Amino acid sequence: MNSIQVNGISKAYGKVQAVQDIHLDIQSGELFGLIGPDGAGKTTLFRILATLLLADAGDATVAGWDVVRDFRQIRRHLGYMPGRFSLYQDLTVEENLRFFATIFGTSIEENYDLIKDIYQQIEPFRKRRAGQLSGGMKQKLALSCALIHAPRVLFLDEPTTGVDAVSRQEFWEMLQRLKAKNITILVSTPYMDEAQLCDRIGLIRQGRILSVAPPDELTAAYPHPLFEVGAQNRYQLLQDLREYSPTRSVFPFGEFLHLSTRHPVDPMDIREFLAARQHREVVVRPTEATVEDCFMNL
Repeated sequence: MNSIQVNGISKAYGKVQAVQDIHLDIQSGELFGLIGPDGAGKTTLFRILATLLLADAGDATVAGWDVVRDFRQIRRHLGYMPGRFSLYQDLTVEENLRFFATIFGTSIEENYDLIKDIYQQIEPFRKRRAGQLSGGMKQKLALSCALIHAPRVLFLDEPTTGVDAVSRQEFWEMLQRLKAKNITILVSTPYMDEAQLCDRIGLIRQGRILSVAPPDELTAAYPHPLFEVGAQNRYQLLQDLREYSPTRSVFPFGEFLHLSTRHPVDPMDIREFLAARQHREVVVRPTEATVEDCFMNL
């Protein structure tokens, strides 16, 4: 059963086309990632699905309800965590939770089982004002408030942007536990490494969906030879590899460069090319494609 259906959604702001002819089918209980850089259209799509914006064209349903006609029903069953922290910063942790629970006609106690894994981490700070929390704690509080009414669908717009690596890992562990409770989760992120943690991902750029697939299927289908290349002078290495005739693309990737070639190449040939250009401590080895490689290829 599809929990979210998007059919030809488009939206423009003046001359800027934010999203263009988006089609998506997200299954009930699925953890779906919308992956793309800033300005790709992720937030616009989220706001349309959350009934906060009207699309210029197309239609969509969330949990079986139309995003225009049935917006009241959607809002009762949707948890939404926007990219920017938007809770009341002068209220305490506990006051924010009770406020959102009251709006939805419930209580912290009634749905405590759903938020207890998250709330137990912020409970020591329950009397602290939300504006005085760390980035990771703000994130956990926002997620708790989005879950307090036991939603059927959860929208998380770039929830881990600006938080530390440990908080990011903890957050994704929480999402896996929520998924096990059959909550449909749509999450957007600019971090390609987080894509591997989703059931399926949609790669989006300039308002268009480039590909939709499980992460493993996407990386397994990468169509070009790929090498991890390193040397002492990284900047010069990048410039020289761009002039290497078999090069299809070359991009920085951590401490190495990822070199994609137009046809199969012997790693020794790459080493000899770089040695002739006076590079030292050269490392060349075949490597597996990541989601980031697939995104850059597309």
